[in-house]
Amino acid sequence: MVSAAADDTFERALRSLHNVRFRPELAVEESPAPQRLAPHAVALTAEFVEDDEELASGRFVLLHDPDGVEAWGGSFRAVTFIKAVLEPDVATDPLLTGVAWTWLLEALDAHAGAYVELGGTVTRVMSESFGSLGDRDVAGQVEIRASWTPDGDPADIGGSAHAWGAALAHAAGLLPVPEGVAILTPGRSPHE
Repeated sequence: MVSAAADDTFERALRSLHNVRFRPELAVEESPAPQRLAPHAVALTAEFVEDDEELASGRFVLLHDPDGVEAWGGSFRAVTFIKAVLEPDVATDPLLTGVAWTWLLEALDAHAGAYVELGGTVTRVMSESFGSLGDRDVAGQVEIRASWTPDGDPADIGGSAHAWGAALAHAAGLLPVPEGVAILTPGRSPHE
């Protein structure tokens, strides 16, 4: 049986997630969470579509085990996935995977607060056509899979989701929002 304190801890984390303001270009919604990985879980999906073409998408899952998990180094675990379409010159860049990992690191450092046990992979998928299809451009995608343990107050865990959203926006090619500029969500007052 899960204690009331454990339920309260996850509820505080959920409130923090629900308060995250993602960039308005990203369509973010809650989705079914995996049921067998931890006693408590919540999942978000996001996509960036331009001219009816999905240019980037991703998934953020927050797991919580009140007893903690030794491999996590804590009782929460953020698990993320980001996939983005690349311009041909970027898809062929041999430094792409290291640069894509840096997008995530910079987003974590800017938004996530303290975290431990960060690990992940970056995969580049590139297609080049030949023969009668040889006039097609090189097509490419990057996939970033990462997980980390937020190491702080559960009321601040939304920062991990914010970092995921920022890395997804970067992978999608959205320009960074300058410091001090507010992002307004359509239909919401800037004072909410």
